[in-house]
Amino acid sequence: MAVKLRGRDAFSYAFNEYMDTVYRVAYHNTQSEADAQDITQETFMKLLDDSRSFKDAEHLKAWLIRVTINLCHNLYRSAKKTVRLDESFAMPESVQAESVLDYVRALPENYKNAIYLHYYEGYTAEEIGGILGAKTNTVLSWLSRGREILRRQMTGGFDGE
Repeated sequence: MAVKLRGRDAFSYAFNEYMDTVYRVAYHNTQSEADAQDITQETFMKLLDDSRSFKDAEHLKAWLIRVTINLCHNLYRSAKKTVRLDESFAMPESVQAESVLDYVRALPENYKNAIYLHYYEGYTAEEIGGILGAKTNTVLSWLSRGREILRRQMTGGFDGE
């Protein structure tokens, strides 16, 4: 879309086009349906309250992803300060992850988001850098290191290598 998006036009377009993407990014970072739903709602509320204009649909999508990730950071920081109800029901550490995405979610934050945005959302390293506020080479390093960690974890490698 070549036209600038602003206000309710941006909101309507984003809601119809990117609701699923925002929810997936939120769920990927929180691993909780309830938290992902709350963050998705809060992301769109921020868009509704924001007065900026977006140069195109990709700019809008990148902004939504950045806001979603920031809200996930905020939730994580506040969770460290309070005891959450679901902590008493956490899975024991001895339980093995059952999918590749579970391994991805266990990565350090920068690796996790870079790998998710690249492999699951289809962004290039340059685009991810724009979204996460990092240089392209930094994103390429995150992708490389994240893949290496995943390879070791999934093939039974150990940390002492």
